[in-house]
Amino acid sequence: MTTALPEWFYPGPPGGWTADMLDHLPADAPRHVELIDGALIMMSPQAAFHMFVLRRFEQQLVPPDDFAVVREMTVTLGVRQRPEPDIMVVRSSALANMRTTTFKPEDVLLTVEVVSPESEERDRTTKPIKYSDAGIKFFWRVEQDEKSAVVYAFELEPAVKAYVPTGIHRGRLRTNIGFDVDIDLDLSTFIRS
Repeated sequence: MTTALPEWFYPGPPGGWTADMLDHLPADAPRHVELIDGALIMMSPQAAFHMFVLRRFEQQLVPPDDFAVVREMTVTLGVRQRPEPDIMVVRSSALANMRTTTFKPEDVLLTVEVVSPESEERDRTTKPIKYSDAGIKFFWRVEQDEKSAVVYAFELEPAVKAYVPTGIHRGRLRTNIGFDVDIDLDLSTFIRS
């Protein structure tokens, strides 16, 4: 059974969707929508792996006071680019008020994407290029390996504005992104056998 998208979705506004339009979608719009190349991307239902990774990262990613960890908010990279990373580390000053819905790339230190089957190509290819082009210094891609998470970590090489790999982390993620990071990647404690 398929459900038709609401009428407002077709054919879209003249000239296509823009980043500022995301804040003005109708009330019946899905809760999580991102804009990639002017196209609205609806998020698929979240798997338990995705939820547990986000919970673990929120608990164990502890930046200094001038930064904050946010989840499932957008970063406006351009007129037709407003992706929604799963986790970001942003400057605390960018959280000017409780109505903040998006961040500028210069306020983002780290973006984290947790890969799901429907987002695999976007998370592995499309989004890293867009984040690096925007100058976001760190990018982590998290993938599932049995009951554990594997983190593919990247840092921006500023001369070419491209990410270079800094490590593949299994079991624990220990690194420094301007502050020390130590995250347990074993998710088996969340699974009830």
